Amino acid sequence: MQVEQLEILDFLRAHPPFGDLPDDVLERVAAAVDVRYYKAGEQIVAFGQPAEFWHVVRSGAVEVFRRNGTLYNRLTAGGYFGEFGLLRHGRVRFPVTALEDTLLYLIPQPVFLELFENNEAFADHVEIEDRTRLRQVMSRREDANDLMSATVDTLVGRAAVTLGSTATAHEAARRMTEEGVSSLLIVDDNPDVPELPLLSGILTDRDLRTRLLAPGLGYDTPVADIMTAGVVTVAHNQLVFEAMLAMLRHNVHHLPVMKNQRPLGIIALSDIIRYESRNSLFVVGSIFRAQSMDELAALVPDVRACFVRMLGEDASSHMVGSAMAAIGRSFKQRLLELAEAELGPPPVPYCFLALGSMARQEQLIVTDQDNALVLDNRFDRAQHDAYFAALAAFVSDGLARCGYSYCSGGVMATNERWRQPLRVWERTFSDWIERPTPESLLNAGIFFDLDGVWGRVEWAARLRELIARKAKGNARFLACMARNALLRTPPLGFFKDFVVESDGRHTRVINIKRRGTAPLADLIRVHALAIGSASLNSFERLKDIIDAAILPLGRGQDLYDALEFIAMVRARHQAESLAAGEAPDNSIDPEKLSEFERKSLRDAFLILGNAQKFLKYRYQPGRAN
Repeated sequence: MQVEQLEILDFLRAHPPFGDLPDDVLERVAAAVDVRYYKAGEQIVAFGQPAEFWHVVRSGAVEVFRRNGTLYNRLTAGGYFGEFGLLRHGRVRFPVTALEDTLLYLIPQPVFLELFENNEAFADHVEIEDRTRLRQVMSRREDANDLMSATVDTLVGRAAVTLGSTATAHEAARRMTEEGVSSLLIVDDNPDVPELPLLSGILTDRDLRTRLLAPGLGYDTPVADIMTAGVVTVAHNQLVFEAMLAMLRHNVHHLPVMKNQRPLGIIALSDIIRYESRNSLFVVGSIFRAQSMDELAALVPDVRACFVRMLGEDASSHMVGSAMAAIGRSFKQRLLELAEAELGPPPVPYCFLALGSMARQEQLIVTDQDNALVLDNRFDRAQHDAYFAALAAFVSDGLARCGYSYCSGGVMATNERWRQPLRVWERTFSDWIERPTPESLLNAGIFFDLDGVWGRVEWAARLRELIARKAKGNARFLACMARNALLRTPPLGFFKDFVVESDGRHTRVINIKRRGTAPLADLIRVHALAIGSASLNSFERLKDIIDAAILPLGRGQDLYDALEFIAMVRARHQAESLAAGEAPDNSIDPEKLSEFERKSLRDAFLILGNAQKFLKYRYQPGRAN
């Protein structure tokens, strides 16, 4: 062995995670090492370049950065970097620069992967460092994604430009020209707090074109007549991701940013696009521009491409699920607009409900349609139901053409049972909680995740408030819901190995939804009902549950990480199937995952199993009989 290799071997023996490796393995590693020198300030690896080596610092110091340019870590002799790109993406995720003159040992990817696959202690050390393996994996994903860390105020380029509501359109246009802006915030005097004007609306270039010039109104028209009232706003400290969702949900292109009840500025669609995971906003815009069901159905490839791109750009499952749910809501809303245009105005007011994963904002590309209709209490079935049956059929058939398959259980507004007046829904939900039956408990697991997408959406909020009020503290109902939440268990055997099954098309697979994300959502729902949480999304519910301190210390974060990782495995599997031209599904073959992914998935399933044990302890489902 050459002198240089002996020096490398001595260094590796003295630093973890190499110290416990057999001598013959260490000798092979030392022989494969490429030694490179970098001057202070020189870039070592750049984001997105192929990940070819695992880097070990021999001397000197390096700085590891996030994609947004902020410092992630600083490493000196014995430190290492690059494992995440080698293990998962094949691309560099964290740019690295030499802080001072630095000597590096570069271990080729095949050698590193062989060490990782065949030496469990080595793999554990690389994965764990000072935190649990799964927490480290998820925190690195969060750190790598600007959408999950950047706040809205970082997008505000200038102070908000305001104008009183009594001003004329001519004055507004002149002010916009002078200030060089495309929108104004319209304010009213506040009699209670004179120094804090009331935000009454927003006026944009588009409003001037469509509401003033196109109808031929005079320039002296008050801005109050042509502005957009009921303006959607975001707080200055909300995430860019949340601002993106607000734009998706409300189909708006400008968002006033508020701080201490004062307008800080306005962010526009153009500001947020550079942070956006790739054109889900444009997909929503295309949906609302569609003039027929055929045009809506033609957008299915765009929706799938958007889903694949988001996964390819490291969007979290929370982000993907929220964006896909917003797209699904938009399809429903546009279909309802088209239905009313064809059928005429509804005979009585109504609220169209989204249920299940769409309501929770956890929708992926493989999904069916769960929906219902809440009708005005003046609804008379003999006089009015023909209209609403036709409306429901129009929407349901349209959703099926747009990629949302019919619900095999019939949980759709086309089912007469799920077209009821508000008072009937209130009575039904009360009965389900006060007198639970096996059937009503199954229904509660679907209908208690509800959101209004069209019409009198305040009725949906009223139903959620009723559910939260009646379920909180109802020990028998919570015990029944807990018992149902324990019916689906994680796919781990006695020795913590994966238990695989057949799904009809594949053998030796795991249904990652049925055995992973669904039981997690079920148990999180039970805890949320117990504390009276008003949140719909499972991640938001977990935040409420953690704040309520009903779980053992640290278990809430564990559940958050487990849900995120299992959901990401499911989402990536679907995206990879689409990219390969195959039909996406929920069936995962664990043997096709890397050892790193299998270990992390096993960790997540163990967290789920322990959480189900705690659910059984806390709610005593045995007393539900």
